[in-house]
Amino acid sequence: MPAALQHNLFVKGTREQAAKQDFVSGLRAFVLNDMAQTMKSHYLHDLEPDLSQRQATPQSGRDVHQVMKSDSVFKFYSSMRYNAQEMVWRSVLRPLHHGKRELGNRIEAAVTSGRKESDAGLELDGNLQIPSNVAALDVHLAPGSYHREDAAADWMAGAVYDHGLNIFSFGRMGESLDDIGHSMANYIRCKFPDFAPSTIIDLGCTIGHNTCAWKITYPQAQVTGIDVAPACLRYGYARAKDKGLDVNFRQLNATSLDYPDDSVDIVFSSMFLHELPVADIRKVMAEAHRVLRPGGLMLHMELPPNDSVSPYDSFYLDWDAYYNNEPFYKAFRDQDFTGLRLQAGFSQDKQFEFITPQYTYMQPDDYAKAVEVDVPVDENTGRLAEGIQWYGFGAWK
Repeated sequence: MPAALQHNLFVKGTREQAAKQDFVSGLRAFVLNDMAQTMKSHYLHDLEPDLSQRQATPQSGRDVHQVMKSDSVFKFYSSMRYNAQEMVWRSVLRPLHHGKRELGNRIEAAVTSGRKESDAGLELDGNLQIPSNVAALDVHLAPGSYHREDAAADWMAGAVYDHGLNIFSFGRMGESLDDIGHSMANYIRCKFPDFAPSTIIDLGCTIGHNTCAWKITYPQAQVTGIDVAPACLRYGYARAKDKGLDVNFRQLNATSLDYPDDSVDIVFSSMFLHELPVADIRKVMAEAHRVLRPGGLMLHMELPPNDSVSPYDSFYLDWDAYYNNEPFYKAFRDQDFTGLRLQAGFSQDKQFEFITPQYTYMQPDDYAKAVEVDVPVDENTGRLAEGIQWYGFGAWK
């Protein structure tokens, strides 16, 4: 069940509203764990043996999808998962609407209290065109996507994202939904203890939940979250201030970064690249290479590429591309991740990938020991499931 978010912008709602959110969160956990495992067992034990006998064993995720599309177990699973996804957003819209005035006051208090000239800032660009991969889609089935503007509450899309992700992740992404950021940042800290970044940017940061983790891990660094969605940036700025963190937020398109050459130590993103067309992914990586200082790091947290998992797991991980308004998801995971980095200018001997356990669910000493062990991609890598671990890949300039 989702816990209360660990900041003062959390809106609890009435008992009835909280009960609905608990139900939706529990339903998603059931679908993504119990139902998903039942579906996999059904495929492996009931469908695949017959396909093998007919010498028609699927060789790719696309092949498995073709087999499963007409299967009643898959249809039921997909229907449940799709509806649970829509229920996530519906479960948070009403309490946020009812609590809009009070939340607005809390946001204003977070932004203005203790403000200093040296504090980090919020920089919006009213002339920036929202790219079509955001503007033309209700990404993740989120009503109005993440860029929509609410005249009465210009931070509302950010609040919906924050509260919705809390329900969506059913307690698997940390108290402040920042476990990915902490896990990635602390992996780098533990594996490369002499690396001391002074400038860090987080691409596609939405509300900065993972951006803040980098500031906590490297407190002396200037950390900036970048996104095209102004409402998310407004909310993320207030969220960071409420948590006492001086993090910058800028409205920029990651395909065209307003940073000089050789000026940044870390270019990071989490679950961002798969929201982009492949042409834009290439631009993002080229921009990362351009702005990084020699010795700087490009790092992306994503789901593993399709060529690293079984045909069935490829099919399962690509579900979002077909049914969750994420049309670029599969095309990205079909890419050669090494080739993408080479095309951007990173040499092959400076590239790396890794699997990390969840930092915020472990003791720091145990985490430091765990990351010394190289583990392979498995069926739970990147999935909100029991034993989840995160996949990261990157390169040094």
